[in-house]
Amino acid sequence: MAKVIGGVFTSHVPAIGGAIHRGAQNEPYWKPFFDAWPPVREWLGEQVPEVVIMFYNDHGLNFFLDKMPTFAVGAAAKYRNEDEGWGLPPFPVPPGHPDLSWAIIEKLVAEEFDITTCQDMLVDHAASIPLALAWPAGEAPVKIVPIAINTVQHPLPSAKRCLALGRAVAKALAEWQGDETIMVMGTGGLSHQLDGERAGFMNPEYDTFCMDNLSVDPDALTRHSVHEIVELSGTQGVEILNWIAARGALGDKVHEVSRSYHIPISNTAAAVMVLETEAARAAGKAGAEKTAELA
Repeated sequence: MAKVIGGVFTSHVPAIGGAIHRGAQNEPYWKPFFDAWPPVREWLGEQVPEVVIMFYNDHGLNFFLDKMPTFAVGAAAKYRNEDEGWGLPPFPVPPGHPDLSWAIIEKLVAEEFDITTCQDMLVDHAASIPLALAWPAGEAPVKIVPIAINTVQHPLPSAKRCLALGRAVAKALAEWQGDETIMVMGTGGLSHQLDGERAGFMNPEYDTFCMDNLSVDPDALTRHSVHEIVELSGTQGVEILNWIAARGALGDKVHEVSRSYHIPISNTAAAVMVLETEAARAAGKAGAEKTAELA
């Protein structure tokens, strides 16, 4: 049986990629954000995931306003990142896991989700930059299943629907007969608005509400309509939907391992969180106790 260890939740601002390529991680503007990642990498080193289920939103690299699926699942053996117009070299993208992708797709359809299946798929900075942050030495040593959620073109899916999507993915992972160690990533946000009269808007109060409830009461994040979330978090802050879906994929009980929050990077309230499943925590405690006994 597969083991779901937990999830990493992070902002995915394109400028992060620029900072990585410039080697600007220790500049005062960027350091608070990059300082959040050593604890994440320590946790990854302990848990050693083999597969990442990636919940993110596309910004026009693969889908555009003329064709914008509500939910799209990658079923490819390989994915690639390309220049999105920022002038950044493409980031390395690990291979896909088609068998697991199809198991998830079949479960989602059985759970009455109307999804788009992509057997050829580009992934943009929302997927590639979080992987580069988690594994900065090069291509992430995992396989990925990308799940793109529409946070761009209205009508958007509700927070309740996104949580249900994640919970359907959790059912698929529970039924999966592989023996891989699996983690999820939820990327985007937090609060920010890049255009219009509220350009530059951020809302630390709402961001804190989301982070406080993500682990213990994810249903609390579904009490606002999408339009209310836009009001609370900004036009682009609605990317919290990706976090909500990823949280649903972790099952009922999780524990917060680490959290970081910093304002601003590129007019965005940036956050990084790690949540660990009950099973992964129990296994870690058992391993630590056995090590102590042998010492």
